[in-house]
Amino acid sequence: MEMTQPGFFDLSERYLALSECNDPLERLNQAIDWSLFRRDLLRAFKKVKKSAAGRKPFPRLLMFKILVLQSLYNLSDAQTEFQLRDRLSFIRFVGLRLEDRIPDEKTIWAFREHLIKTNSYERLFNRFDAYLNKQGFCATKGTIIDASLMPARIQRNNDDETAVIKAGCLPNEWVDQPHKVAQKDIDARWTMKDKRSVFGYKNHIGIDVEHKLIRAYEMTDAAQHDSFLLPALMSQSRHQSNESIYADRAYQDHKTQRWLNQYGFTSRIPNRRTTKIRLTAAQIQFNKAVSKVRIRVEHVFAFIKQSMHQRIIRSIGLNRARAKISLVNLVYNLSRYEQLTRCHRV
Repeated sequence: MEMTQPGFFDLSERYLALSECNDPLERLNQAIDWSLFRRDLLRAFKKVKKSAAGRKPFPRLLMFKILVLQSLYNLSDAQTEFQLRDRLSFIRFVGLRLEDRIPDEKTIWAFREHLIKTNSYERLFNRFDAYLNKQGFCATKGTIIDASLMPARIQRNNDDETAVIKAGCLPNEWVDQPHKVAQKDIDARWTMKDKRSVFGYKNHIGIDVEHKLIRAYEMTDAAQHDSFLLPALMSQSRHQSNESIYADRAYQDHKTQRWLNQYGFTSRIPNRRTTKIRLTAAQIQFNKAVSKVRIRVEHVFAFIKQSMHQRIIRSIGLNRARAKISLVNLVYNLSRYEQLTRCHRV
């Protein structure tokens, strides 16, 4: 096959072809006002010393959009660098040209770690949540609370080491082995799910009923009971008077019910049937009605795990896991906002 010299308009034609194929990254770029995040990103790097020596750092917003790509497609740092060199849709999304320098994997890692140290992920999430409210996507029809397990890499510790870790300490034999400690996740815990043991963390979220946008989240180890996080999630949300709260039967206990009543929430949690208590016809009907609403939260977890491929935590430690999930929840909201605005335009 004869090779031809690239023409001046070849790249434009390629981008046009991508647009005609309904490039999802182009749709996301057009729907999101990325300047929303500039202030928080500049604030995160405000105290970083600047030097005239060496190359200039990449724009903060460009690096943030690279992290968005990582979460959207669950890419490692090395995979992200490769895809930025290989895929035109990625290059166009972050705002690079073919002749521009590409951030390498170490640069991506350093940027992400700095945002962790400055606790920037929560601010970025809250910034976009405030924007959603200004755009009219308010949580006025109730909140759905639920949690999803995020497995982590299993740690091969003996019984004595496990007991010490559960007590919140570090085994003595690990003290002089910093490289070993760096590879040990002492924050994740075991729990049971569908009669099997799972080691990892939980992503607790609160979404609004109408738009299925994540309004609040908490990250804990997998052993934490779901119901313990309901007050924390609701305290983050901008709730209305007498707002309806939907959750599954795991949240049905007297303590949770008292808390909901105390703060003026309306419980839409299904009644729990036991061997001693049989449900009435009215309770069964109530359970069916609220379950049809509560199931909407499963769509959120399905998108995160299937479309974004976020099925496992590969980082080590609660701080990095929380940062990862914060970004995942934010990127979900970005994608969901693009869907909502597109449907509204149609």
